[in-house]
Amino acid sequence: MLEMTREEFEELVAEALDRIPPELTRLMDNVAVFVEDEPAPDDPELLGLYEGTPLTDRGEWYAGVLPDRITIYRGPTLRMCESREDVVAETEITVAHEIAHHFGIDDERLHALGYG
Repeated sequence: MLEMTREEFEELVAEALDRIPPELTRLMDNVAVFVEDEPAPDDPELLGLYEGTPLTDRGEWYAGVLPDRITIYRGPTLRMCESREDVVAETEITVAHEIAHHFGIDDERLHALGYG
């Protein structure tokens, strides 16, 4: 397995977030991004997870709720990648994938766009 400290991985996630176009990040609302070492044991190869209410599903009722949560998982990413460059690329894809869920884009469409 490729070695990378949590701090290094968190920096890659931050850099991937910085590469999201500003016109999209301005539209993001009530969402927080976290890095965790491992996903739940029932899905050990999960690279990222979006938990919340997509922007497309929010209505007048949406107020006073906790932020949506995007989690990027370090362990599975490092296990599937062979180099630092692979980690950078996979982290960018995973961050974009989870942000797309925040915008209401489902997995089928993301796979078609190359963010599977």
